[in-house]
Order: sequence, then structure tokens, then C-alpha cells
Amino acid sequence: MPQLVQSPSATPGPAEPSSALLDGLNPRQREAVLYRGPALLIVAGAGSGKTSVLTRRIASLLETREAWPSQILAITFTNKAAGEMRERVRHMVGHASDGMWISTFHSACVRILRREAEVFGYASGFTIYDSGDSRALLKRLVKQYEADVMGLGVANVAARISKLKNELVDAETFSRSVNLSDPKEALFLTIFREYSRALQAANAFDFDDLIAQTVYLFRAFPHVAEPYRRRFRHILVDEYQDTNHAQYALIRELTKPAEGIPAASLTVVGDSDQSIYAFRGADIRNIIEFEQDYPEATVVLLEQNYRSTQTILDAANAVIANNFDRKPKNLFTAGGAGAKIVGFTGYSGHDEAQFVADEIEQLHRGGMEYRDIAVFYRTNAQTRALEEILIRSAVPYRILGGTKFYERAEIKDAMAYLIAVANPADALAMRRILNTPKRGIGQVTETQLANLAERNGITFREALRHAADLGVGPKVAKAITGLSDLLDEATAMTAPPAEDAAPIPVFDVLSLLMQKSGYVDALRASRDPQDEARLENIEELLAVTKEFQRNNPDGLLIDFLTETALVAAADELDDSSGTVSLMTLHTAKGLEFKAVFLTGIEEDLLPHRMSANEPGGPSEERRLFYVGITRAKERLYLSLAMTRNSYGETSVSAPSRFLAEIPAELIDWRQSPGMTGPGAGSRAAGSLSWSGGVGSGPAAQKPKTEWTNRVTGKVRDNGDLELAIGDRVRHDDFGEGRVQAITGTAAKRIAEVQFDTAGRKRLLVKVAPIVKL
Repeated sequence: MPQLVQSPSATPGPAEPSSALLDGLNPRQREAVLYRGPALLIVAGAGSGKTSVLTRRIASLLETREAWPSQILAITFTNKAAGEMRERVRHMVGHASDGMWISTFHSACVRILRREAEVFGYASGFTIYDSGDSRALLKRLVKQYEADVMGLGVANVAARISKLKNELVDAETFSRSVNLSDPKEALFLTIFREYSRALQAANAFDFDDLIAQTVYLFRAFPHVAEPYRRRFRHILVDEYQDTNHAQYALIRELTKPAEGIPAASLTVVGDSDQSIYAFRGADIRNIIEFEQDYPEATVVLLEQNYRSTQTILDAANAVIANNFDRKPKNLFTAGGAGAKIVGFTGYSGHDEAQFVADEIEQLHRGGMEYRDIAVFYRTNAQTRALEEILIRSAVPYRILGGTKFYERAEIKDAMAYLIAVANPADALAMRRILNTPKRGIGQVTETQLANLAERNGITFREALRHAADLGVGPKVAKAITGLSDLLDEATAMTAPPAEDAAPIPVFDVLSLLMQKSGYVDALRASRDPQDEARLENIEELLAVTKEFQRNNPDGLLIDFLTETALVAAADELDDSSGTVSLMTLHTAKGLEFKAVFLTGIEEDLLPHRMSANEPGGPSEERRLFYVGITRAKERLYLSLAMTRNSYGETSVSAPSRFLAEIPAELIDWRQSPGMTGPGAGSRAAGSLSWSGGVGSGPAAQKPKTEWTNRVTGKVRDNGDLELAIGDRVRHDDFGEGRVQAITGTAAKRIAEVQFDTAGRKRLLVKVAPIVKL
């Protein structure tokens, strides 16, 4: 482990890190680690080892005595990536890493705002509203102003406000440019203003505010920004191609010269070919125009790939070369060509799904773990056929991007109790728990409390203490007073501890709230079977608080709320799960798998039909395809269907234009046998025609596999079907076969059947269309 001296050199000389830090790096990676100068752009192709370069660069700055740990700020986009970087740096430099800021944009900004928010009127214990909280507040405003009549729904209002904030446009700035003669625009401005006022009154920031308000803070109060500019002498930003205008502005503010010292050294890592988040406000110009923003910048190109086979990289290179808004590069690997890409054309989406399930089983029988396999799609609607066939084929799977733990209603209820304790001004949290569990407090009483608070200039929580003034019945008044007393009791527990005393654990506070509020008892008494799962989720949240306290012995309630508020959806991937992962292409960013199935490679799906209406849309869709391809390490499958069911109707599909960009010799095409007879190539699909597959040549003329076309039938319930090894069965799709093995019990009973013509299949007996002969 490198040893650090007490302070960095006053005038650092040339970097001379130990050979251990440079071992295993290729020449371009070494150049990036050793660079010393004002600005560095590392153009890191997919799988090119960028995290290793970043962490070794940080370690080299410490080892060569050019920086204190506290002078380094490293920004990533997910908590998972930040955690991985912290662990790698700690492995190299030991506890010196504890003094660095290695975090996401949002985490860094929360840290700054907790310290500085009082400068512009916020208490340090502010609440962070997630998208669900923001929409709940906007829903109330849309209803109040009857904005839906004007076509202003909650979703589009929320999206527009988010976009404006990411562009650093607040309500007052927007008011100076809006056309007030347009009633719809005037109403939107009213809602935007009321939303902003409600957030401030609740001592709350939404997610977009965390970065935007930090930028405002630095610009409005230079004396606040100055210490941070002096402190952070080396700033490193990962995934720079995904930054929006607010994030770009924050980096610009932090890299301004402070009085008497030069600007911080800035290192950004990114790849314009992987910029796929324009819909979230990401601006690809930030990375493309980096050299204009920082004229003295050096650019280092990382092209050697350590993830994929050359065949996969050749396909990716060929596709992305058709985009022009990029820095040219050509990914290569020393790992060999690898297997050909497998392409498949099915007649229907169910045919495609059956192919995917069969190939997954073949990979699994060949020794590949389910967790090493992923299925990608452009839209969530594509999962229906995939799920149906995977269930029938007994392939274990999970969908990433569903309802996350912290988005579940019972978890949001429990968190609202904690927020109400930590931030008495948060009316949204108070109104959520007012009648949760049921206390007999109706909407009319809730409105009366809100009006009482507004008339008297007090918080919603303070209004609870004046329930007797509302003229409500004694039962309701008692319920309101009881809730108020419970919150006061919990607040007393969270008061700052005496000197040398440990704070009362968050676990104790949450336990008190869940028990005395009656929330847990209500779930236990319920006859709804789902409430048992909800109770388990509350128990899991209590376990989370215990883990938090173990990791943060001195952690306070506000620290716990901050940590949980910043959990990212992509961080929930559990590498230990023995299931196939299903996810959208956007969710797949940053992940890798041994085998990847890219499904629905058709016009109007990929590229998506809406992309034609967006500037740069087709180019971004191509980048999305490129990202999907480069997630695969060993095996890549590309599939599409001639017809697809959508909204109850069957439509004819056309092959994606992106498929024609892949050299034909890289793909081994297969297809449904039902498409090989006379007239199989006569079905036109738009300007392209189907002729036994996609592309041309022998591979497109006949199938390369004995895959049986699936006949969709009514799902049966075979839960009581008695089967034994050796029994003969008949399957609606696969014909006759003999049972070879039976595992599991009840609804999870799986039969392995060797079919006479379709090969060996694993079937979930309960739903498989089989009969015993």
C-alpha cells in the first residue's frame, strides 16, 4: 500500500507513482493516469477500463504528494459506482480515502446544502422529495386549478418543471419569457410558482433542486463558493456525456479560480457514443464541446476493450460509425474473435420469446449461470410475451425497473413518519400520515387543518395541537392529538445527544412510530394477503435502520433520511441472484453479462417511432443499440418478429435499419420453420421485405436450427397432474416425449422432458400445455 506523507508538496514536480500503480495498464491508460495539467478528457470506449484509470489516477495524486485526500472530489452517477470507486481507492491508499469526496452529483450537493442552506432561508434539516412526492404535490395543485381541463396533466407538468430546473430556469426566470396571453402557459406558470412556494414552505427540495439550488447558492453568494473552490484542487467526473446543463454549470462553478490560486484541475471521463439520456436532460454537447470550454485540455482515447469479443466489437463499431456527432474511435480487444452473433426472425412476438427461452436453457445446460444472462428490450410493453413464455419454460427471471423498495406505499408511509419528525415544516409528509392507518380523519378535517395552518402562519404539524379549535368531534380530536403527541415523543428521542453520548438509534425511533401509531397492528389484523408482504417490508426497513447504525454509529435521523433518499434504481441489481435479468436498454447502461439477448430490433421499436420527432433522436436510438450490443461479453443474440400484437391489434413489423449496418458475415441468422415454405419471403413490411430472415446470402435462406414453432393455446392448470420419471406426455407445441426428471413441489414443480423431435425441455407443470399418455 502506498505510504502518504503528512502534506502534499508545495510545488509538486513530475508525477512518479510506483510501478504497482501502473502495472497492467496499456499505453493510453498510463497516459491518462500520469497526466498533470489543467484539464483532461478521457474518451473511454465501452469496457475500456475507465474505472481502473480513474481510481489509479486518484491514488497517484496521493502517492506523489500532489494532493491531500480532502482536495479530491470524484463524481459518479450512481451510488453503486461511487461505492465501487471508494472501495478500489481504499484498497490502494488505505484510510486516506476517507477524507475524499467520492459521491454522486446529488449526494455532493446535499452535503453542501446541509451546511450552507441557511444562507438562503432553508433549515439544514430539509426534506428531499422524490418523484412520487413531487407528483403528489403537483396532483393537488392541478386539481385545485382544474388544470387538466386545459390539458395540463400531472405527468406533463412534472416533466416540464424538471426540464426547466435542469436548465437552471426557476419560476421567476420563466415568468420573464412566458407568453402570458396564452391561458395555458399562464396557468402553467401559476402552478410552477405555487409548487416552488410549497416546497419552500415545507423546507423541502425536489431532486432537481439539489443541483440547481447549489448552483444558485454559489452564484448568489460568492463567499460561500470560495471555500469549496479553494478546497477541491482535483475534480474528476465520470459519465460526463450524461451531464445536463445544471450539472455542467456546477462543475464550471467549482473549477473557477479562487482568490490567489488557479482553477482546479478537471478530469472528465465519458463516451459520446453512450449518451442515451437526452430525455432526462443530458446534453451531449457537454462532452463534444469540452475542448472549446477548456482550450488547454488534453484528450486521451481509450479504445482497447476488456469485456467483449472482437465479433461483438466489430458489430458495435460498424453501427456507431453511422453517427456523425462523435469523436471517431475503433474498439478492439486482445481476447479473440469469439462466437458469431446469432440473429433470429420469428413470425410473432411469441415465436421470438420462445426462441429466447430455448436459447437460455441451452446456455444454462452448457454451464452458464442464469445471473450471467440478460434480455433487453426498448419498451416495457415487450415483456408480456417474454414473461409468458419464460414462465411456461420454467426459466427463473426478474424484471429490473419495477416498483422499487423505497417506492412501495408502506415504505413511503413509514418514511413519512420519520420525515414528519425530522422536518416539522413538511406538510406533504404530515398529510400522508394524518389518516394512515385509518383514524377517522377525513378530507374535510385535513383541509381545515391546512387552512388553520395557513391563516395563522404555522406549520401543518403545529396545527395538530389546535384540533379542538376546528369544531370536530371528540373522537377525531383525540385521534389528531394522539398523533401530535406521538410525533413530539419521537422528536424528543432525536434531539442532539449530550456530549460523548451516542444518539438514539433510528431503529428505536421507527419502532416507536410503527407500534404506537397502530400501523403494524393494522397490517397484522388485515385479511388482505398482500398485507403480510407489506408487514415484511416494514420489518425489512427496520433491518435497514439497524444496518445504517452499524455503519454510522453517530448517524442521526437526518443522515438516514438523506442516505435513503439518494438510493438509485440502478443500484438495486443484485449480482448474486440466480435469475435471468429482463430490463429496458436504458436500464442496461453500465452493466455487463456473459450473454445478452437484444429483442424487438424493428422499425418503430428501435429506433422508436417517437425518435423521428426529436432533434438528434435517430442518432440517440443508434447509441442505445450500441450500448445494448456492448453489454455482451461472450454471446450476443439479436431477434425480431414479423408481426407483433399491440393494443389488441396485430401489426406487421419491418426490420430495424440498424441491422443493415452490421456486416452480414458477423451474424448467423435463424428463423421460425413456418416461414420456410412457399411464399415465405413474399410478406412485405414497409420498404423492406421479409425473405427468410434479415440480410442476404445463404444464412438468410434457410433456418440453422431445429426450432419448433409454438402454437398458442389456452393456459391449463395442471397442478394436480401426477407425473413420474419415465411417463410419456404430449405437449401442444413440442409433441410427444418422456419425463426424465422432476424437481420442486406444488406450483413450483418442474418436469424435464426429452421430446421425440423438439429435444429436452424444462416445463413448469402447473401451466404447461401437456397431457399424460
